[in-house]
Amino acid sequence: MFRAVITAIVASAATLAAAGVQAQPTNAYYVATPVAQPAKARLITRSTAWQLKDGAFVAARAAERDTILCQLLARDVGGLSAFSAGGKTFDAAQLDTCNAKAGIAAPTMAQN
Repeated sequence: MFRAVITAIVASAATLAAAGVQAQPTNAYYVATPVAQPAKARLITRSTAWQLKDGAFVAARAAERDTILCQLLARDVGGLSAFSAGGKTFDAAQLDTCNAKAGIAAPTMAQN
């Protein structure tokens, strides 16, 4: 009897855990790679929730313009080495503008 109860509890926990994993979004609209290892794995900029996955922050599509989101995230994490929105990657000039608005100077080409 006791063994049957334990088996049922374990099976229920496994089912709930699998359902929770499936409920998480798999596609991220925004992907941002921080320059340095961030202190937090989750953060919120205005109303956008970001989560660190495989070294990059990801988030669902938000109401703010892409450039604004880039600037807000760069300000909070200390700079970004890459940013994409809807599969379109920011070019070097866009990324420099994003990081500059966040108070981070653009890297110089003389550094080798």
